[in-house]
Amino acid sequence: MLTANASRIIYRRSKTVNELRKSLVCCKNYSASGLSHNPDDRVHDASAALQNLRHDMQKFLSLMSTSSGLDTRYIPLVRKKETKPGFTQRHFKDHTILKVRGGNGGDGAVSMLSVYRKEFAGPDGGDGGNGGHVVLKATKAKNSLCHLPCSISGPNGECGRKHDCHGANAEHMVVEVPLGTIVSYEGKVLASLDVENALFVAARGGAGGKGNVFFCTDTDQAPKVAEYGGKGEQLTYEIELRTIADIGLIGFPNAGKSTLLRAISRARPKVANYPFTTLNPHVGIVHYADMFQLAVADIPGLVEGAHVNKGLGYEFLRHVQRCAGLLYILDGSQPEPWKQLEVLRRELDLYDSGLSQRPYAVVANKIDLDEAQQNVEELKQRVDLPVIGISAKRGDSVRHLLSLLRWLTERNPNKSVMTHDTWEE
Repeated sequence: MLTANASRIIYRRSKTVNELRKSLVCCKNYSASGLSHNPDDRVHDASAALQNLRHDMQKFLSLMSTSSGLDTRYIPLVRKKETKPGFTQRHFKDHTILKVRGGNGGDGAVSMLSVYRKEFAGPDGGDGGNGGHVVLKATKAKNSLCHLPCSISGPNGECGRKHDCHGANAEHMVVEVPLGTIVSYEGKVLASLDVENALFVAARGGAGGKGNVFFCTDTDQAPKVAEYGGKGEQLTYEIELRTIADIGLIGFPNAGKSTLLRAISRARPKVANYPFTTLNPHVGIVHYADMFQLAVADIPGLVEGAHVNKGLGYEFLRHVQRCAGLLYILDGSQPEPWKQLEVLRRELDLYDSGLSQRPYAVVANKIDLDEAQQNVEELKQRVDLPVIGISAKRGDSVRHLLSLLRWLTERNPNKSVMTHDTWEE
């Protein structure tokens, strides 16, 4: 039975959109806390915030060079457990269209009772059972929407029978979704399931039909009429996740994002020795010495013009919006890698103003190549923040990068509200 208590919230579509929006926790403002809302002061405040971030990051990077200066919570753990044989990892899914249908109510029965020594004992047709609802339930046990089918139907109620036997009510169809799931209908947000065990009734089941006993009156003692069961609601929702990861890997195609994710986690996105781009995001988990888990998402590669939907830009940029922090992966082997950063940040701002202002760091990949050494040195002179040179293929400086990601996540005022207990299980 679905009841509301201190730890369970039920969202019903009978609420108005304004009432539901009051219950949402907006996570759109990822700018640094304490910044002025005066347009004249925003440029100065943003510059001051960048200066503070640069100073703090340089101080933290200097601590990483000493063995005793770094706290143990910034030490990443190396996962030696191999993926089990035959395991096929599904890509991460953060947006889907879901069709739901409530169960139909059972039909009422038309029956006349005939017993010993009383052939016409009156009507005895029972009522039909109610159809089951389709309910979405927020839980920590789920982390992706890839388990959701295209359509979900609730069970139907049973039909009534003779001898006044009522049909059984159908059980409600409860579908688990991750914490932070947003449910929209025709472009309007109806519910945000941010609390453990929060429920949203997506489609109500139909009521059971009445049997002919219900229609018995003083003037009609033997009615031969009954009701059909009510039809369940049929609706189509847009389901999406508010936050998919603590850190999102942003870069051009073939910059080495998937290789880096394979190096720091047990996630296994496709990599090959020929140029191609990932089409779906993959999420991996980084473990630290204090048992902290950091979710890192491999975002499909962006290209110039993504803000006008070039190269599936809208779909890829939508994934970026659901990351609390950003890590720009630049290809150090390409000439003028600083222009990659300029293009990436410009595309983010043109798609969603302020998106590039989320906490971020810059990484130059492929430093194992000879042509990358000079490019990386010049990149450090042209970028405001410190640049970490890594080789995702060989693992050079990857541990230092993981320590920096932990530090960057702790500075983020809009940390991910999701837990990552079973991301890769």
